[in-house]
Amino acid sequence: MPGAGRPVGRAGRPGAVSGPAGGPITRIAVHGASGSGKTTLASALAARIGVPRTELDGLYHQPDWTPLPTDRFRAEVAARTDADGWVVDGNYRAVRDLVWARAQLIVVLDLPRLRVTAQLLRRTLTRGAVRTELWNGNRESLRNLVSTDDQRNVVLWSWRTHHRYHDEVPDEARAQAPHARLVVLHDRRSADALPDRVVQGRV
Repeated sequence: MPGAGRPVGRAGRPGAVSGPAGGPITRIAVHGASGSGKTTLASALAARIGVPRTELDGLYHQPDWTPLPTDRFRAEVAARTDADGWVVDGNYRAVRDLVWARAQLIVVLDLPRLRVTAQLLRRTLTRGAVRTELWNGNRESLRNLVSTDDQRNVVLWSWRTHHRYHDEVPDEARAQAPHARLVVLHDRRSADALPDRVVQGRV
């Protein structure tokens, strides 16, 4: 098993980074289970390299949690990723091909499941208690935490899909976006250090 926090490259060697070297990185895709810290990392990356950030959840979830139709969703993402610089965070397969086709760096957060679940539970309780607005007037409901439907219960969804970010998503990135560098992060310290590594050309 790779050492915690080390980037995992094409051959799965600790310390290796997938993809071609050379040139500044200005287009980054960030993936990870709900509650793993995607938005926090994406915000830090965007601020550090000076590019706009797109949170796919904010595009997809229209008022009253109405899903944006796929054709419009793809058009919105295509317009944003056509720019010279951006950071996109989110896990939507409907637009992944658009994001990965232009990404120079793909980051996958693969933090321990229990840690991610604890972070997500705290976040959900806080948001629900203070009625934090997320996107387009939408707010999380504490009642969803007792639902057995993982389409309503974000904690249950994260628990059930966490495994995808250990092997499945990194493997797909290597196969479908060989032009991009791939970094898999296993701990918060490595995630916190990544923005500086990117601007210093150490990925």
